[in-house]
Amino acid sequence: MNKAIKKIAVVGPESTGKSTITQQLARHYQTAWVPEYARYYCAALTADCTLQDEINMFHGQIALEESVLANAEKGFIFCDTTFLTVKIWSDQMLGQTPQMVLDALPKRPYDLYLLMDIDLPWQEDPLRDFPHLREHFMGIWHHELRALGANYVVVNGLENRFKNAVKAVEDFLIKEI
Repeated sequence: MNKAIKKIAVVGPESTGKSTITQQLARHYQTAWVPEYARYYCAALTADCTLQDEINMFHGQIALEESVLANAEKGFIFCDTTFLTVKIWSDQMLGQTPQMVLDALPKRPYDLYLLMDIDLPWQEDPLRDFPHLREHFMGIWHHELRALGANYVVVNGLENRFKNAVKAVEDFLIKEI
């Protein structure tokens, strides 16, 4: 992994605009971005998700990230979520997290997390499950990021969400790069 490249992760509960903001930020800064591996993986599932599926998504997200990092030309990239999502979903859906995920979390930090707020209207999607648990998951994201000692900023706003995300990135970049 190229340590000189800063990683900015866009994370949060379902239907908070993570993929949209990640792509907008990458275009705005003309830099690379890492898509969410789990979206593609889950779209192909034909049965309920298992612990092995979560392990597969963990490895897939890391492989995608490593591939983008290896080819990154700027000093930073954007990541549409991280494998911290594997921990959150494994705990919620399966009652446990694979040990390899727990072991990797403190070893693979991100330089900045943009935690997308739940202030956007819910958008139906076959891969989304919990419109009624958005506050619950927002609390979990705060808890998990604090447990990692993560540098994170909550990004909110219906009209100014992208502008607020850019401001958070600019504030970070001024300090870091």
